[in-house]
Amino acid sequence: MFWSRATTYGTRPPKALRAHTINLVGETFFVFGGCDARTCFNELYLFDADTLYWSNPPTYGDIPAPRRAHSATLLDNHIYVFGGGDGPNYFNDLHILDTETLVWTRAHQVGQVPGPRRAHTTCLYNRSIYLFGGGDGARALNAVYRLDTSDLSALAWTKMDVEGTPPHLPKLIVYGGSDGHECFSDCHILDLNTRVWSNVALDQVIPRLSHTAILVGSYLFIIGGHDGTQYSSEVLLLNLVTMTWETRKVYGRTPSGRGYHSVLLYDSRIFLHGGYDGQTVFDEMWILELSASAYLPQITGFEVHPPIM
Repeated sequence: MFWSRATTYGTRPPKALRAHTINLVGETFFVFGGCDARTCFNELYLFDADTLYWSNPPTYGDIPAPRRAHSATLLDNHIYVFGGGDGPNYFNDLHILDTETLVWTRAHQVGQVPGPRRAHTTCLYNRSIYLFGGGDGARALNAVYRLDTSDLSALAWTKMDVEGTPPHLPKLIVYGGSDGHECFSDCHILDLNTRVWSNVALDQVIPRLSHTAILVGSYLFIIGGHDGTQYSSEVLLLNLVTMTWETRKVYGRTPSGRGYHSVLLYDSRIFLHGGYDGQTVFDEMWILELSASAYLPQITGFEVHPPIM
């Protein structure tokens, strides 16, 4: 695998960003929100992954307030943006961006709507959006919510009754994180069909927070983050079949240690954008060429049967 800093083009490349989101639609990255060292944003940037070209088109409709550490989930041609915050304020609104018309709509939410939060995570399963965790400024949260997207006129949330021991989604994998005090190294898996949490035994203790986790075939690539002492630039591979950590040789010029960045997998390349190292907010785009590991994204037929603690 080989790191390189991308030379990008365009008249309006994005400013330095952290805690923003990126979604892949075709060959285009949709980059929304985030903040620099002073303020939060609600601008949309587009990045063509083939030509490395940035653009900053206008958007329309009910545009979300500036925010960071929100979630953004792609379903069909729409991006569902939930929650986040602008510093002192935490949100639980839901906005939907039509990626073809670039029109925002503020969704009507019903049911057991999750409370305001940021730094949560979401995933898509059977056309429902599952939300886990985050924090509301007073405490870390560990409930799981399901958003039924079948009726766009009234999007219904349900707080899921789950069994097993939840962490401090068929499967949702949660690795690391923090409760504001401790940097975690544990791994938990929620079976979305049985609604049961499992605490997974890993072969090494590797604490991480503010990292990214991206599925590449049967591996979870953990990139960057903070280990409780300092920001890291490591690329860690968690084998989801054996639930063991593996190392691969990485060449090239490595990005500096950082957290709160965003990553995407496109065409056997992992793109990394932005982030923060405690002092500097970055505006860089880096590319990790999978090279000899380019076959990994083609692996889809595998089962996760983790060893339970």
